[in-house]
Amino acid sequence: MLCGSILEAQPNCEVLKDDISCYKSCNKAWRAIRYKQGSFKSQRLFDESIDLCPSFAYSYMEKAVPYLKRGEFIQWKKLIDQAVELSPSKYLGYRGWCRIQFLRDYEGAIKDIERLKQEVSYDIGYCQNGNYHLEVALGLCYKELGDLEKAQSIISNHVHSSNYSSGLFDYYHLGVIEYELGNYQTAKNILETQLENNELAEVYYYLALTFEKLNRKDEYSMALNKSEQLYLNGNSMYDNYTEPIDKLYLSDILKEKSRKLKIDKK
Repeated sequence: MLCGSILEAQPNCEVLKDDISCYKSCNKAWRAIRYKQGSFKSQRLFDESIDLCPSFAYSYMEKAVPYLKRGEFIQWKKLIDQAVELSPSKYLGYRGWCRIQFLRDYEGAIKDIERLKQEVSYDIGYCQNGNYHLEVALGLCYKELGDLEKAQSIISNHVHSSNYSSGLFDYYHLGVIEYELGNYQTAKNILETQLENNELAEVYYYLALTFEKLNRKDEYSMALNKSEQLYLNGNSMYDNYTEPIDKLYLSDILKEKSRKLKIDKK
């Protein structure tokens, strides 16, 4: 799912009534979002909104989204940077997550999320599709940059926090990190916790690898077969626009099964 499909509630223009230009700008934005996203009429109205009130961050953000969807990242970046400059607390998290999801710009995402933590005194919240808390996103950045220990620390601290609300893939990613760190028993426990919330082919795949490391061969085989079954039934990570972090494919599962078959024949 695209992180920027619907970023926030539509703006309340009534709070801008004391500034007639920005009030008109807000109403232009209201009209713009009623047309097909990215259409000429919609983008033109956002231009008019920005002309009326250059400080109205919402219009920069909404005008940027179609460029992101089309892969026109330079134009998206110019517009979203303006939105962030005008309203950092609202749009730093969005820009940070899109840097991860679309650009794989992990260093830039870390800067945005850390800056957001400095900007606000409340919980920094979630990616706009709700799949990840931004603390988990921060941990994933360090994972992808190769700093597994820091990734483990950030995500583990988050899932053990007092106000934690379970995300769709939190324990899966944490389990993968523990596996890659060589903490196989911990990885097993965490991946099994993930299965209580969300059964995915990817989870069983890494659970299989973990069972192999623990010398539990029967459970390894069962988990690997379950991974293939779930994948064929459509129970795997999916995104309409990009490849999710730690996403697996049927070829990965079949390659592992082929490796196992060769070992068994020896």
